[in-house]
Parts: sequence; C-alpha cells; structure tokens
Amino acid sequence: MLYFKSDAGGVTFKVRVQPRAARDELGGLWDDSLKIRLCAPPVEGEANRACCKFLAGLLRVPVSAVEILKGQTGRSKLVRVRGLDEQQVRQRLGL
Repeated sequence: MLYFKSDAGGVTFKVRVQPRAARDELGGLWDDSLKIRLCAPPVEGEANRACCKFLAGLLRVPVSAVEILKGQTGRSKLVRVRGLDEQQVRQRLGL
C-alpha cells in the first residue's frame, strides 16, 4: 500500500528512484513507495531534478509544486506535491 499523508496544502508520498534506466517511467510499487525509473544519473542532483520534472508532468502541476523533502542523496525519497489531494494524485498516477 502506497504511503500518503495529506494536509491543507498538498500531499506527501514516498518514491523509490532507479537512476540510469533505459527510459523515464513508473515502475509500480516498491514496498510503500512509488517506483520511478529515470534516465538521469545520480550525479550533482540530476536524478532529483529529473524526478521532480517527471512527477510534475504526470501529475499535471508546475515543477515548482513538486519538492523532495527527504532523501536528496539516496534512492528513497519523501516527495511533497502542492495543490493536489491524495485522490487527485492517485487518479493522475493511475493507482
């Protein structure tokens, strides 16, 4: 079951990133996290920027509305999306 935490400003959820993948895509669930495969390498924040951009595109929000709260240097991340609720995120991700 995917971890979600909602508040008045948005929703927070867990992401597991696999850098240097063949293409950017959702990889299903990994424990309580959403698995994301990214082409970007985990160098100098490239994978983090790619993660925010990829999620913003999927969720149809500006990149500035997606923020990595925890896990900037690891594969497991806690991501916050402003302006959406849990139901909207689930619908837009197809969960």
